[in-house]
Amino acid sequence: MTYFDAASTAPLHPVARQALNAALDEGWADPARLYRSGRQARMLLDAARETVAEVLGARADEVSFTTSGTQAVQLGMLGALRGRRRTGRHLLHSAVEHSSVLHTAELHEADGGSVDVVPVDRSGRVLVERFALRPDTALAVLQSANHEVGTVQPVAEVAERCGEVPLLVDAAQSVGRLPVPGGWSLLTASAHKWGGPPGVGVLAVRKGVRFSSVLPADEREGGRVPGYVNVPAIVAAAAALRAVRAEAEAENARLHALVERIRTRVPQLVPEVEVVGDPVRRLPHLVTFSCLYVDGEVLLTELDRAGFAVSSGSSCTSSTLTPSHVLAAMGVLTEGNVRLSLPQGTAAEDVERFLAVLPGLVAAVRAPLGLDLPAPAPAPAPAPAPAVNQVLVLDALGKRCPLPVIELAKRIGEVAPGGEVVVLADDEAARLDIPAWCAMREQTYLGEAPAADYGADRGLAYRVRRVS
Repeated sequence: MTYFDAASTAPLHPVARQALNAALDEGWADPARLYRSGRQARMLLDAARETVAEVLGARADEVSFTTSGTQAVQLGMLGALRGRRRTGRHLLHSAVEHSSVLHTAELHEADGGSVDVVPVDRSGRVLVERFALRPDTALAVLQSANHEVGTVQPVAEVAERCGEVPLLVDAAQSVGRLPVPGGWSLLTASAHKWGGPPGVGVLAVRKGVRFSSVLPADEREGGRVPGYVNVPAIVAAAAALRAVRAEAEAENARLHALVERIRTRVPQLVPEVEVVGDPVRRLPHLVTFSCLYVDGEVLLTELDRAGFAVSSGSSCTSSTLTPSHVLAAMGVLTEGNVRLSLPQGTAAEDVERFLAVLPGLVAAVRAPLGLDLPAPAPAPAPAPAPAVNQVLVLDALGKRCPLPVIELAKRIGEVAPGGEVVVLADDEAARLDIPAWCAMREQTYLGEAPAADYGADRGLAYRVRRVS
């Protein structure tokens, strides 16, 4: 099996394995105790904290260890919001944050707080000018880089705009790979993303930031995170972080070249594919592309059978029927998404094998649809023809992603250029995918209308004008 899902969790770094084994022997005791084995565990814990703090550009006493990156985000957000409740209860975050941010924001809103979501452009980069602070803004949240498409965010620009308002930066995808951006007030990370063991998260809170834990008081981890700390795992996490930072410059350049190879070759090899995310300001190891007329879950299963472990940048699957909030916010396809995130040491031969098998697998998944697909990289479409009064109504009610788009693609040729196709659909993903399909195929999206205008009792009508 070739593993291409480091963004979910990276393989344990060899240095982390060695450090973990050693710390299990030397650091198993309670670091809060004064006897020798306790003091030994405390020395190991302190050294690990100093290592992590140095990489983050923080003081050691600003760093606390949690059980996960998700817990770090939740405790960080809730603690900062509670600490600044006299200022106000307004929370600001980008539209493409990790679900840990979204769920915490939902909890805050349900408790009477207010939340505003900042939009992103088609590359997934947050619109800095839309970070609209208010007098009652208590906290702003922005990821360092997106977990689904790899786009690196303008953290320093947003931090400057925030001024005195604390900015929490979720740096889970970038710590260990890229320099930590400046301007943060709170920062979170997760060890298993950089090659450390699972079960170790990091919450850093700058001195001077008002922070009040929402949990009962506990003397451990600066009062921010209650409970016993896993010293061996923390030691291994710090050792892995130190190792990957030392290797980062050379390894990033190598992985960047491999990802660039994928970004270039996939659209050449597979018709109707869009590579998403910023092509320049991106993580060096991550790439996501969207295949029209393909269920992402089906394609992932076929890739798994072919020996490749990848993930989908979309959760638009038969089990959830919910499109990815990241891809939806970007305005790109939420169907048929594949995310590759290369771990350290990925061989060029593995990438070439992937590129060799992908076209056949996509073609096999699409074959039952009977679509007449153009060759990759088609020539630009001709100018739009004058509109005609031909309208074709397609009933896709009750059909789930990506079937409404497939129906549109198969039958748009039944109207002359300038004619209109109306797709009736009640699947939420259609609202995202039909405009994205029009942008990819250079057709004109005319917007949506009530389905009742076309005799349907539910759903919406999506109007498309055929250009060519």
